[in-house]
Amino acid sequence: MTLSANRLSDPAVRALVTALNNNDEQAFFDALTPDATMSDDGSDRDLREWCDREIFATRGHMDVRSESHQGLSLVADYRNDTWGEMRTRWRFTVENGKVSRFETGQA
Repeated sequence: MTLSANRLSDPAVRALVTALNNNDEQAFFDALTPDATMSDDGSDRDLREWCDREIFATRGHMDVRSESHQGLSLVADYRNDTWGEMRTRWRFTVENGKVSRFETGQA
């Protein structure tokens, strides 16, 4: 069973996941702070380059399986046209109502 993005606890995370699943690049970056950062499997990446390659150019989609830590940690089945589907974990840092950092990797 999955959690609908509109039922996620944290509003900033909810906005980011909704934008990702709608392939709405503008809304996705609007949900981030201007200086947001990210890491994938423990390595910091260039956020815009990574998002273009792993989300927007490859139709990324996240089916959230569970959330914890007041909605700042998710386990999700993530899929895109490059890698197919895999179980992933996501951790978010939120500042002033926007995501300032996310960390993702295989769960």
